[in-house]
Amino acid sequence: MSKPNANRRVALNATSPISQLSGVGPKLAEKLATLGLHQVKDLWFYLPLRYQDRTRLTPIGALQDGSDVVIEGEVRLATVTLGRRRSLVVKLQDGTGTLVLRFFHFSRAQQQQLKQGLTLRCFGQVRRGANGFEMVHPEYRRVEEGAAMEEALTAIYPTITGIGQTTWRKICVASLQVLTVNPPDELLPHEQTLGIGLVQAIKILHQPPPDVSLSALANKQHPAQLRLALEELVAHRISLGELRTLQTQHQAPQIPYREELTAAFLKAQPFQATGAQQRVIAEIGHDLTRPTPMLRLLQGDVGAGKTLVAAAAALQAAQAGYQVAVMAPTELLAEQHWRNFERWFGDSKFKLAWLSGKTKGKKREATLAMIATQEVNMVIGTHALFQADVEFKHLGLVIIDEQHRFGVEQRLTLARKGKALRPHQLVMTATPIPRSLSMVAYADLDCSIIDELPPGRQAISTVLIDSSRRASVIERVAHACREGRQAYWVCTLIEENEQLAAQAAEAVSESLQTQLADLRIGLIHGRLKSTEKESIMASFAAGHLDLLVATTVIEVGVDVPNASLMIIENPERLGLAQLHQLRGRVGRGTIASHCVLMYQSPLSQTGKARLRVLKDSQDGFYIAEQDLLLRGPGELLGTRQTGLMAFRVAELPLHEDLLDSAAAIADDLMQQRPAVARRLARRWTGERAAYAGA
Repeated sequence: MSKPNANRRVALNATSPISQLSGVGPKLAEKLATLGLHQVKDLWFYLPLRYQDRTRLTPIGALQDGSDVVIEGEVRLATVTLGRRRSLVVKLQDGTGTLVLRFFHFSRAQQQQLKQGLTLRCFGQVRRGANGFEMVHPEYRRVEEGAAMEEALTAIYPTITGIGQTTWRKICVASLQVLTVNPPDELLPHEQTLGIGLVQAIKILHQPPPDVSLSALANKQHPAQLRLALEELVAHRISLGELRTLQTQHQAPQIPYREELTAAFLKAQPFQATGAQQRVIAEIGHDLTRPTPMLRLLQGDVGAGKTLVAAAAALQAAQAGYQVAVMAPTELLAEQHWRNFERWFGDSKFKLAWLSGKTKGKKREATLAMIATQEVNMVIGTHALFQADVEFKHLGLVIIDEQHRFGVEQRLTLARKGKALRPHQLVMTATPIPRSLSMVAYADLDCSIIDELPPGRQAISTVLIDSSRRASVIERVAHACREGRQAYWVCTLIEENEQLAAQAAEAVSESLQTQLADLRIGLIHGRLKSTEKESIMASFAAGHLDLLVATTVIEVGVDVPNASLMIIENPERLGLAQLHQLRGRVGRGTIASHCVLMYQSPLSQTGKARLRVLKDSQDGFYIAEQDLLLRGPGELLGTRQTGLMAFRVAELPLHEDLLDSAAAIADDLMQQRPAVARRLARRWTGERAAYAGA
């Protein structure tokens, strides 16, 4: 008769609930679910953080300080010492030397078990103590002399409280048994598997053979890692391709492109639109004439004029009788869009409405009623726009700024408000996205880039200064303001926090008002009411304030040509892309502009290298590439971008060179073998692909 567990294993497959694995009870299954581990296959792709080599014994006489090793020896003594800390000391000998095992936490039973003459096999880190080498709290077990060693490297898994490494190894081994008995199909074309099968790659990464290259594993460049990373990137590309296909299956309003209307709008501006702006306006204009929804990402460097392009698209939609929704992630940015649209369309036949989370009571009810009956043509606001009670009558265009702060699902939620016709979507980002990241995060979107800055934009001189020279920086600010120029002083916190060693905006404002009593100094941060922020910004823009002390809320939305100096405190706490955005608040007029990055010592070599990138370049795309290299996609894009942060194996920029191959494979599978493409996507994304069906 077969053993029950063997029968149970045979019956399991990749999609079996993880709770059916041997050793996984309800409580453990619940903890695993918090890590997104629901099915057996999820454990296959839950890879170790690092590995320990327990496949070979090291003689005690050959030990080196700081090494992680397996040693084997005979217990010669086990005694309790009463020094500064009570400890259990076990002396072990193997014929080449003596090693001390030291335990600060132990039981009487443990002491009694460690009898003289017992052979122990121990694993731990060797440290040189007062009387020779020691291991503190090593892992150990009793063995017979000559017992076999581990056949593979020992995996160390990422974990949470309540799940130890022994448990991880046990359940992952159980999942590998399912992999052996019921292996998944190879879904990548054979010639694209990098010479290693899926099953082989998974087994190698959970149980690497002793001769594996540890450096390749550590650098995520082992063929097994590359094989899985490639398949995951293919699956991700397919998922976004499915999303795009589903979206373009909807009907969208066909909005005529009237060149004379756009030309009149641009001619009315006090400046000449750049060639890049005009090119992108035409691209979007023609997209809007199609019967399927436009899905377009608009990129541009700081000050490239993305809002004007969005306004031209909004004008085209509104003129054709459709409503436009403009959504931004923060009230400050949404307010800036409101002011721009009011300036452009306030005196026209179009009616504008404002909607945010702070729009309450009767005012909110009245606004919602006007949106539902199309008494308003353009609605500007925050995330409040996609809430359930907001209903549009004829929504034709959705414009989303800072797309990465929302995520795919929220964009789709707003798009669904188009009812019978799905509105066109224009998403904008003020953070230039490196090509590699764009291929991953925005593969479902067409991309337009405004690669030309308006004429007259000034180059910004950037310098790095230690905060110990604060007095000279203050003197420089005073000199600039007394000559009639304006300045920003940016802090990273609102309130004092000594632990983070950053000057808070309120404290800095108070200090500067004392030291520069003749200057008019304002303070702005995210906790102020919208009316207060707007009033302060208006005063600064009108020249009624000389110096504006601010938090990073001014990253977007402030355009003051007379502001030619920016001080950024503790720039080491911010990403390069964000620093580039902040710096872009100056250099908007004809005056030579400067940015001072006042860092806190000591600054690491990496920190200095990061800030030098900003000092040496004003190319937002280059800076974003460097930010990606230094901080990774999570910091650059934020964590809301659906799918991006859920990668299990693939990492950017480490696996950037796989992206073109992944895109080609995915596109080929979707065209030639759509059923296989769907299976591959579900293998990796599972229920996370559900949003694509909406």
